[in-house]
Amino acid sequence: MFIEYIKVFAVGGLICAIAQVLIDKTAMTGARILVSFVVAGVVLTGFGWYDKLVDFATSGATVPIVGFGYTLATETKAAVDETGLLGALTGGLTGTAAGITAAVVFAFIWSLIFKSKQK
Repeated sequence: MFIEYIKVFAVGGLICAIAQVLIDKTAMTGARILVSFVVAGVVLTGFGWYDKLVDFATSGATVPIVGFGYTLATETKAAVDETGLLGALTGGLTGTAAGITAAVVFAFIWSLIFKSKQK
């Protein structure tokens, strides 16, 4: 059980460390890094490599933003297998709807609680 925590922490931490290096050492904006990580998750899933990482590290690989790309790709593939070409349009949204909804709802709640800093 303890070794699972180590794997989750190591992989999740490595993903975050890569993002931090990109922030510190490149001129990439946060938005570009975010999009790059989502696209990387989709591409790595397309090649079948991210599945192996998810099998190894479970939530250490699925919780970071790269995992969002992984979920988009796997759910889209499943929807295409089930419903055909229409699944390419609906699969990703269906698979990530709960996460997207939670992000919007919690962002709204926090916006009501805290005030933004005006310059």
